[in-house]
Amino acid sequence: MGKLQEFEITFEQNKVMYSPGESISGIVTVKLGQPLQCKAIKVNCNGFCGITNKVNDTAWTIEEQYFNTTVSVADKGTLKQGAHTFPFKFLIPATAPTSFEGNYGRIIYRVRAFIDTPRFTKNYNTEKAFYMLSLLNLNKLPEIWGTCSSAVTQQFTYMLMKTGTIVLRAQTDMKGYTPGQIIQVTANIYNQSGKNTGNMAASLMQRVTYETKRPTHDVRTIAEVEGGMVKAGKEVEWKEQIIVPPLPQSSLAGCELIKIEYYVKVCLKSPDVMLTLPIHIGNDTPASASSPETSFASTPTLPSRPDPKPNSPSAPPAEYHPGAQGGALMNEDFQNKRQSQLVSPNAFSYAPGLFFPQNQHPSGPATTPSGLAFSGSTGATTLYPSVNGITSVATPHILPPDYNTSGYPQGAPPSYNESCNT
Repeated sequence: MGKLQEFEITFEQNKVMYSPGESISGIVTVKLGQPLQCKAIKVNCNGFCGITNKVNDTAWTIEEQYFNTTVSVADKGTLKQGAHTFPFKFLIPATAPTSFEGNYGRIIYRVRAFIDTPRFTKNYNTEKAFYMLSLLNLNKLPEIWGTCSSAVTQQFTYMLMKTGTIVLRAQTDMKGYTPGQIIQVTANIYNQSGKNTGNMAASLMQRVTYETKRPTHDVRTIAEVEGGMVKAGKEVEWKEQIIVPPLPQSSLAGCELIKIEYYVKVCLKSPDVMLTLPIHIGNDTPASASSPETSFASTPTLPSRPDPKPNSPSAPPAEYHPGAQGGALMNEDFQNKRQSQLVSPNAFSYAPGLFFPQNQHPSGPATTPSGLAFSGSTGATTLYPSVNGITSVATPHILPPDYNTSGYPQGAPPSYNESCNT
């Protein structure tokens, strides 16, 4: 097995998730089959963001360093045969952003260890990744209270010569949500034409912007619910609900290269009429209840949302008109078809603290960075299972992604490697 039989990093209490301002400590274990001369043993802790213009490329075009600290845990000398342990401890800056992994960029944190040996002999290194989670408390956002609403009026042409007008108004019940909560969507559609419309739909959308020289926008549909058409000359009020699945938070405070936004898109399949309702996704809301008028110093909380019914994630409230099957009628001519909420797992970018229900059934072999299998192609959909209660950061955490194939700033070496001094 050579001189070096074991070279690994272990975090204290096997902890893998940390918060800004915390300290990270552990030990480096070196096990030798025979004595080894070394110039020094060093431990490095760093965090950075790298982005690129190509999907899943690690040749970063722009990098942003958050911290990079190195300590020496052993000086020049000879390590005897057997096992040796070297403790380390680092302080994480309070401004470090949450870990993230997307198609065009990543925010990565890791601890690395190096054994520097005399010239013409082999150097050794190893590393271990960890999470950073900076909670986004929605109640600290001043614009979070109240509903989010919008309206659009659009003319269109049909049957070559005829014109018509569609008036679309929509709103969400709140401006901020956490995973497991329900987005209540209300839309009013007035078809001022002689032609029936296509089906209406509401979608939860994610847009990730990577700030390169020419910014890259990665827009994905997270979940979608669909209703029926609106007949000619009729006005309809449509109500639906979308369950918020596990998602990265809206804000990556401290990161200037990656921006995450969410919005609800309400549209008609035909004619092409659409509006958007910006919302925030957070992961921390205080349990105590308070009214929006209360000062933010008293940490008011968002209104609590009811749990969805099992196996019917987009089921309408009982007070809806039974003939509407998911929409409240303003006339008797509206025929609404109902579909369960569809979620695209491939739309999820990786972030710490996300918990995917164990009863979710994959529909393909593709694997996310956390090792969970989901449907294969972007845009593929699978039925999202019922969620009992709000998912919190106290749920089981997935392990850090494997960064062995990642590119690192300043030409850092990959995980566990042997190189020769020259």
